[in-house]
Amino acid sequence: MIEITFLGTGCMQPTKIRNHSGILLSYNKESILMDCGEGTQRQMRIAGIKPARITKILISHWHGDHVFGLPGLLSTMGADKPGTTVQIYGPPGTKSYLDHVFQSFAKKDIIPFTVSEVQEGIIYESEEFTLSAHKLKHSVPCYGYCFQEKDRRRIVVAKAKKLGLEGPILGNIQQGKDVVHKGIKIKANDVTYLVKGKKVSYIADTVLCNGANALAKDADLLISEGTHLSDIQEKTEKYMHLTVQQAALIASENNTQNLIITHLSQRYKSPTEILKEAKTYFDKVAVAEDFMKVKV
Repeated sequence: MIEITFLGTGCMQPTKIRNHSGILLSYNKESILMDCGEGTQRQMRIAGIKPARITKILISHWHGDHVFGLPGLLSTMGADKPGTTVQIYGPPGTKSYLDHVFQSFAKKDIIPFTVSEVQEGIIYESEEFTLSAHKLKHSVPCYGYCFQEKDRRRIVVAKAKKLGLEGPILGNIQQGKDVVHKGIKIKANDVTYLVKGKKVSYIADTVLCNGANALAKDADLLISEGTHLSDIQEKTEKYMHLTVQQAALIASENNTQNLIITHLSQRYKSPTEILKEAKTYFDKVAVAEDFMKVKV
């Protein structure tokens, strides 16, 4: 099961109820942080999430509201001494930015980390899932990210019991392998069924572009910025962001199953008008709130 925790849902300026950008995706032993705005580690403490749990950090771009919390978080993780190395992914230039960040203060107890500067395509793969990056169009290099769970087979327990299947042989069948049991060939398809993997995508700061469409395509959950309502679209596009309307249309046009709007301007005191505009173009939509949890 995939669980999403929204740690920060505001944009350039935090408010009393919305912190800077930060989204945590939890899956089995993985805790993947997407962006790390100022105050993210404090948000994690309030949400009951230990920073040392984080295994990967995905940085969309190097504007301050998406990264100001990174040095503090890495310092806290190091002080907690989890005995692990955190993997950081970000756009070209990430290594240089990090080098400069750690030259700006007397660093201490920084957790060991690796840095990968991403390009289009798969950036990480395990037996259970892939992470891929898609280039967005913002005022600085910016990428959105996709978590794609791999399809997996489930045993039809009643059929397996009837055939007397147990132990390691079930593991082989679950991997899609045909087996021979008591002289009888048993096809994996006869005693298993395929569970399609879930797709969760994150569209960070951008204007309309192919990368945003690729992230939204057939997503079970699309998390997308929607900084302003469409009545000030000219201003929104000047600063290279999406309106709520545009985010909803991206979801509608790309067979997205569910949409959550985030990265909201501080001018909006209530999500009501945001939700109203979004639902005009896409029905299965919610507005993110700090500390909201969603299971996929």
